[in-house]
Amino acid sequence: MEASSCLLYQVRGFGSFRIWLCLLLLLVLQNCSPVLSDSPYLVGMGSYDITGPAADVNMMGYANTEQIASGIHFRLKSRAFIVAEPNGKRVVFVNLDACMASQLVNIKVLERLKARYGDLYNENNVAISGIHTHAGPGGYLQYVVYIVTSLGFVRQSFDVIVDGIEKSIVEAHNNLHPGKIYVNKGDLLDAGVNRSPSAYLNNPAEERSKYKYNVDKEMTLVKFVDDESGPVGSFNWFATHGTSMSRTNSLISGDNKGAAARFMEDWAEKNGLPKQTGVASSDDLGFLHMTSVLPRRVSTIIPEPDEITDDLMQLASSYEASGGRRLAGSNITRRIRSSQENNAKFVSAFCQSNCGDVSPNVLGTFCIDTHLPCDFNHSTCNGKNELCYGRGPGYPDGFESTRIIGNRQFLKAVDLFNSASEEIQGKIDYRHTYLDFSQLKVSVSTSTGGPQVVKTCPAAMGFAFAAGTTDGPGAFDFKQGDDKGNPFWRLVRNLLKTPGKEQVECQAPKPILLDTGEMKEPYDWAPAILPIQIIRIGQLVILCVPGEFTTMAGRRLRDAVKNVLISGSNGDFGTNIHVVLAGLTNTYSQYVTTFEEYQIQRYEGASTLYGPHTLSAYIQEFQKLATAMVENKEVPTNIQPPDMLEKQIGLLPGVMYDSTPPGVHFGDVSSDVAANSNFRKGTTVNATFYSACPRNDLLTEGTFALVEKLNGNDWIPIYDDDDWSLQFKWSRPSKFSPRSFATLEWTIPEDAASGVYRLRHSGASKPLIGSIKHFTGTSRAFAVR
Repeated sequence: MEASSCLLYQVRGFGSFRIWLCLLLLLVLQNCSPVLSDSPYLVGMGSYDITGPAADVNMMGYANTEQIASGIHFRLKSRAFIVAEPNGKRVVFVNLDACMASQLVNIKVLERLKARYGDLYNENNVAISGIHTHAGPGGYLQYVVYIVTSLGFVRQSFDVIVDGIEKSIVEAHNNLHPGKIYVNKGDLLDAGVNRSPSAYLNNPAEERSKYKYNVDKEMTLVKFVDDESGPVGSFNWFATHGTSMSRTNSLISGDNKGAAARFMEDWAEKNGLPKQTGVASSDDLGFLHMTSVLPRRVSTIIPEPDEITDDLMQLASSYEASGGRRLAGSNITRRIRSSQENNAKFVSAFCQSNCGDVSPNVLGTFCIDTHLPCDFNHSTCNGKNELCYGRGPGYPDGFESTRIIGNRQFLKAVDLFNSASEEIQGKIDYRHTYLDFSQLKVSVSTSTGGPQVVKTCPAAMGFAFAAGTTDGPGAFDFKQGDDKGNPFWRLVRNLLKTPGKEQVECQAPKPILLDTGEMKEPYDWAPAILPIQIIRIGQLVILCVPGEFTTMAGRRLRDAVKNVLISGSNGDFGTNIHVVLAGLTNTYSQYVTTFEEYQIQRYEGASTLYGPHTLSAYIQEFQKLATAMVENKEVPTNIQPPDMLEKQIGLLPGVMYDSTPPGVHFGDVSSDVAANSNFRKGTTVNATFYSACPRNDLLTEGTFALVEKLNGNDWIPIYDDDDWSLQFKWSRPSKFSPRSFATLEWTIPEDAASGVYRLRHSGASKPLIGSIKHFTGTSRAFAVR
């Protein structure tokens, strides 16, 4: 009896021990294994600095030879997300604060990813898209026509973008964790207007009657939620041009979409995102609703000061300018956020869509001489196109227009982010192919409804291309809506290349100004082989196009693909499918209009490279990709785009050397803050330093400018050149002078803490003989109260 009781106790004790052991093991597995997570995906976010040379390089977008970079408004970034099935397919989408994607950049990024990850990431499942800012350094594309104004290829611009994309993808890959994705959409009514309404009106009335507006007003947002950290990012697609900053701006800037991304990432940091649990609150948005308030990057390093007394001025006056000094390296120039690199960060991207005819200059177009509205059909003023400009909501201040349009996108994104409830579910898939758009056969319907086979053409640009747009007019006597051309410019054209009869007929009614597709010296002037791509994440479908589609062109493509996916998928795609168009993705081939818009030959039609049937070709080939996706078939690719890196010619001179006057050091103050100064919030303080060319070191993930605040005996960095409120402006006294100056201009935010501050400039100088040396210097201290 006693023996039996003892045995029973041992068995029961052993069983209890096994149960607890199993529960402990299950708990460990749940915390360590993504396979056991309830979340259907692995989600990873990443971002990295891609700010190019802030001096001497022509900016990409306006093709204005006088728009040369000379400082930083705020920094440019590559932002990436990766979504993966735990044991299946994965996709990468990268959004660049750049004018557009570059074919050569894509080629080199994919080479690096293959070397690092094998076949995990490739041309089929990686998409790289540009926001279309016109305020970033150029010279990073490989075709001649896109790098003429930058004096050819600029290796420094190219390398920083390739490096930044790779690092943002690596960061996203390393951050992959189980998570969920939500999608939401809503209208944003006041961030874009049609800049070519006369061309839009040439579309069929029946088609136009389906839509309330002549531009797309809908923003589509996806929200990424990590199972442990909570919300970790968002990407959205909305169509409006990156032309709030004018063609005379010379500060590197992400324009309105880059600004919106900065605002949302700052908002997320202010709300403690990413975090373990909880939903973000929009209670703290009030400071961004007021147009007089400048958003800022929020430093959590320094506490709020005690109440300010009259001793503040005396304390500030005790700190004179430090004088310039050499640095052992550039570590001191690391950005404020870089000092917190071990912490998870929120990544927010404002992606481009079918923005071809959409302007952020929402007040309309006016003549700068008479202030009267421009001519409707040709956007001219007394016959001159160079006098017609669009006005942004902050007119005449381009920075304010940028802030307002960026803020409007940001506020809509926050609203969609906080209210997102539709969870994305379903498999991940993708299809990709390359096509030769210079000779693509396309089946179209005739006026009687019968089929007809036509062809696309080798690339060519029309006379109205040179007229520019109301966002940035061209020069001379070109004008939009020109379907004839003129004899003088035909003569000039013929000195470069006279288009043949077949090309003229193929491109009609476009009068050809530059026959770029048939110009091959010193190498190709325009692309012929283009990528098209579809990415699927559950019910979200992203159409990746290598150009700027107009509003109606984008609508037709989205509808055509959506119809194929729904009708041919046997229920795999439901009516809740969300189809977005990602413009300027994977390479750049200018514009795509509808056939009807092409006939009007405004800027967008003149810049539709491959002729009047370009859109029909895209629709036909995307329908093939969509059909392959629903039928689970592969799409063979028999051609590849050229890699012309070794052929590139760059004529931009390098930095010879930097110098200062005798007895002056790099980093010394040239024009200091006035002694015993105190400033109110909302006012501007500046100081100018003896500096050196920013091309010597881009200070990637660093900063040329800092605002520091006194905390006890320590100076703490609070703002850097990635902040909206702080601008870094660089200048030379003459074009070829080895001397240069850096002006730091800080507009004090309304919510800046009172206290003692100073400005710090850092950079790198190049001697005539020897290696580059880093330096830094500070201004006199001043009080903010």
